[in-house]
Amino acid sequence: MLAWEVVFWICAGLLAYAQAGYPLVLAALARLRRAPAPADAGPTSLPTVSLIIAAYDEEAVIARKVANALALDYPRDMLEIVVASDGSADATAQEARRAGADVVLELERGGKIRAQDAAVARSRGEIVAFSDANSTWEPDALRALVAAFDDPGVGYACGQVRFVNDAGTNQEGLYWRYEMALRALESRLVSITAGNGAIYATRRAAYIEVDPIMGHDLSFPFNMVKRGWRAVYVPQARATEKMVPSIEGEFARKRRMMSHTWPIVLRGGLLSPRGYPPLYAVMIVSHRVLRYLAPFLHVGALLASFVLGAASTFYAVLLALQLALVVAALMARIWPLRPLLVARYYVLTTASVAAGLWDWLRHGTPAAWEPAEGTR
Repeated sequence: MLAWEVVFWICAGLLAYAQAGYPLVLAALARLRRAPAPADAGPTSLPTVSLIIAAYDEEAVIARKVANALALDYPRDMLEIVVASDGSADATAQEARRAGADVVLELERGGKIRAQDAAVARSRGEIVAFSDANSTWEPDALRALVAAFDDPGVGYACGQVRFVNDAGTNQEGLYWRYEMALRALESRLVSITAGNGAIYATRRAAYIEVDPIMGHDLSFPFNMVKRGWRAVYVPQARATEKMVPSIEGEFARKRRMMSHTWPIVLRGGLLSPRGYPPLYAVMIVSHRVLRYLAPFLHVGALLASFVLGAASTFYAVLLALQLALVVAALMARIWPLRPLLVARYYVLTTASVAAGLWDWLRHGTPAAWEPAEGTR
């Protein structure tokens, strides 16, 4: 029985640390330490920027996205808008040209990453910024994002994306506020451990071409750190994006995302500590590795408490609490109350991590991507 107790407390302890302990550790360190001091003062004038929008069959939204880019508070002669159509079968390219994009690339289908690579090669800006076709940037977002590069040590910057949804059951907004709070603390201490695809930028000199199945959101920040750059979060650079309406749709979206994430974790260099500052290595383990191990830790804790619960009231109660979470998640389909929906969101999004690993191991991960249903 001792072995099962060890299994339970290791699994439960790591889950508790990943979800609650790590934020508390970051907050404590942030109070004790100053933010990383910038190096010598950066440029006093605005840099030229190429805003790159990779698009696949985005005929319905691409004109609105280009109009949003043209409305940004940034000198027009210093802003280049590049739309990279990744083998679109609709009128994405024609609509982008009609809306006023400076460069429109009509590429063969190769996936989002290769479309972005082609756009960077064709662009001319000192800073290359990226956005999803369905993201809306606030007018001052680009200025705020670019300001991060006044520090010559910064190679990557991502802004704040707020997910909006007029209806539906998805609880992604609640999780995302928690995630953004963590990234703000990470950025203040060393560097962030992940970004987002809605609003981010890199120096041209820092841009990295990665495996086409490995997205920028996870692969860019840690690779920047390994190369001596900082990867920062800029909450003043704000964008909005429509979220998937349902929790079930969010499960499918995250499952697809995790099939791209696991290759980065297991063979893309994230687990290699070489090049990491010590604190950043701890952040990677705490925020990334333990997050991806969560479904397996839950299974370990559940099995251990099941075995121990037969002889111990204490562990029987712990088993009941774990089963209650699953029951609450199931009940949310019948009674969509907020606490039950949060439980369902947690259970399904945690399960999506394991499902994404299964998908990758079973049949690999395609480089091509499809827009998530309900987000346009």
